[in-house]
Amino acid sequence: MVRANIYVTLKQGVLDPQGETVRSALESLGFKGVREVRMGKFLVITLNGMDVKQAEAQIDEMCRRLLANPVIEDYAFELATVPESKAETA
Repeated sequence: MVRANIYVTLKQGVLDPQGETVRSALESLGFKGVREVRMGKFLVITLNGMDVKQAEAQIDEMCRRLLANPVIEDYAFELATVPESKAETA
């Protein structure tokens, strides 16, 4: 099994009103020095029956076709092989 941790974030230069709201709220709670907050998505996908190279190609295609909007978002992912028993409990 292969597990993918996928990070989808807004591209630099794209306004992030949700991130700005969080930054402002942190400041009002007394957390000083927070210059910027960028919001995004984090996904975990576990794939059966393929090696890391196949999983990499499939995850990349998933990101390009559905999980990220290429106009305003960037994505990155990390892959790791996991034993069957670990994947079932996580």
